[in-house]
Amino acid sequence: MNKLILLALFVPLATCLAEPVAVFDVHWGRKKSRQGRSFAIAVDHAAAPQTAANFMHLVQDGFYRKTIFHRVFPGYLVQGGDPITKHKDRSAMGTGGPGYTLGAEIRLRHVRGAVAMARLPDNINLIRQSNGSQFYVCLQSISSQNGKDTVFGHVISGLEALDEISRMPADSNANPDERVEVGRAYLIDRSQLGVRSR
Repeated sequence: MNKLILLALFVPLATCLAEPVAVFDVHWGRKKSRQGRSFAIAVDHAAAPQTAANFMHLVQDGFYRKTIFHRVFPGYLVQGGDPITKHKDRSAMGTGGPGYTLGAEIRLRHVRGAVAMARLPDNINLIRQSNGSQFYVCLQSISSQNGKDTVFGHVISGLEALDEISRMPADSNANPDERVEVGRAYLIDRSQLGVRSR
């Protein structure tokens, strides 16, 4: 009996939830001007099994905590997930990852709300491997990326928060002037969002 209880403690949280989704709580500003928003991502294990499992694992492990959204393009896309952004040196932002890449799983389209993995360009990445942690969210359909990057999920709640973040003032590298930081990223069951399954 005790062995069964002990084994249950080691079962990953994502496998215990009927339909797990990743929730990101983000914030920016200081003291009285501090703002906070949340959004939720549902992954598509059928279309991108390796990428979806990796993303959920990183969320569950707390990998994304204190990373920032380091690229914003108004009404177009936002990008985050780089562990280098936990530090305040902007010179290397957008170049980090977990130390590995993921094989291409290019099946889904870049529609509004699609979540895709970032990657290096074709001239140095012919097999289109994805970065192991950096992702971007499409804020409109981006048909020019169809067939190029791995889409592994969709934002199912809070897309308007990402629209708002995309319009923040940014520098010449599209890095927001204010840090838009992930305070917490965690898994919950989709039913807890109050969002109906499609």
